[in-house]
Amino acid sequence: MINENRLLQRLHDLSQIGRNKVTGGINRFSFTSEEQQAIELVTSYMKEAGMTVNVDGVGNIIGTYGEENETIMLGSHIDTVPDGGKYDGALGVLAAIEIVQTIYEQQLPLSKKIEVVAFKDEEGTRFGFGLIGSRAMAGLLTYEELQKRDASDISIQEAMKQFELSPLPLEKVKRNDIQAYLEMHIEQGKVLENEELPVGVVVGIAAPLWLEVTVTGVSEHAGATPMSIRQDALTAASEMILAIEQMLNGTTNSVATVGKLNVEPNGVNVIPGRVTFTIDIRDIDEQKISALESSILEHLQKVAERRNVTVTSKVLQRVKPAKTAPMLQQQLASSIEKYGVQPYSLISGAGHDAMNMANVAPIGMLFVRSKGGISHNPLEYSSDEDIVIATNIFYDTVMELAK
Repeated sequence: MINENRLLQRLHDLSQIGRNKVTGGINRFSFTSEEQQAIELVTSYMKEAGMTVNVDGVGNIIGTYGEENETIMLGSHIDTVPDGGKYDGALGVLAAIEIVQTIYEQQLPLSKKIEVVAFKDEEGTRFGFGLIGSRAMAGLLTYEELQKRDASDISIQEAMKQFELSPLPLEKVKRNDIQAYLEMHIEQGKVLENEELPVGVVVGIAAPLWLEVTVTGVSEHAGATPMSIRQDALTAASEMILAIEQMLNGTTNSVATVGKLNVEPNGVNVIPGRVTFTIDIRDIDEQKISALESSILEHLQKVAERRNVTVTSKVLQRVKPAKTAPMLQQQLASSIEKYGVQPYSLISGAGHDAMNMANVAPIGMLFVRSKGGISHNPLEYSSDEDIVIATNIFYDTVMELAK
């Protein structure tokens, strides 16, 4: 059994790094001093657990326990969204370390090596492009993508160099020696809460497609330009955003969200001449995502023509949906039953590093119940009791796979 007090204390201690004392939210973005503090803390935990620690070319923190040829990898991330919660990502990393430390302290024999990874920049907060570490490890990250820039015109590659990382050649970061990748994560939804279950087995992960849309009109004086001849980029964008919502209201698994908006010149008495907004489209079916993308862009073009503005779009990131391995689903379900809990299968609407790792290894995911389904928010919460039982179930699964 794991040391639950140690795990919960570490979860608390990590949550203090980047914490906003007013809101209680956490701002721990990649390539920042706050993230560096978190890396140093997590590295110390890995070493306490008997692991050797190294950093690959893009900044993935990898702790290794054992010297066997076959590798089981456990992982998640420690970066956050703006004003994020303490459990998203961090719980998966710390639970994995606790599992290894339990094995180390009890000197349990294993037939496979275990690696724990804290992936670099899962959330994509700074560059509008996430899952960087797992993309690289899966061989999906490209040189062109390293040139994506933040609001200060700093590229991903430049940020890496500032932190003494050497991403090139990217082929050196790719892994092809992993027998299984497992990730424990909070659900970020209400399914398990509604089922009154502490944990669930993920069978598929919906993929995110991120688009950036730019609407261009004409900036003119708000008082001197009649309503009938305006080329208002903001009113056009508003109609587009509402149309996206209406188009998705009748779907089941598909969702689309406009989460970021920028208005120029952003003056009280100036008609907006340029608006940029993002669209996050998700589904577990790649064909449905493609069809939605085409349908949405076609509708936006019609709105633009009617309002006498122009609209352009570009892809910020495109990730394929992923299915978890049936064998790992069965092993997780078997471990759940040992703890007297009814196994339950569900789909992840949120994206995870596991999606990328599915390109190089069989993947499995265990979800932990989230209170109210709240996530990416200071109110994000999973109970200590659920965390402990989930980590013990995860421990049992790892032991079965590695014995």
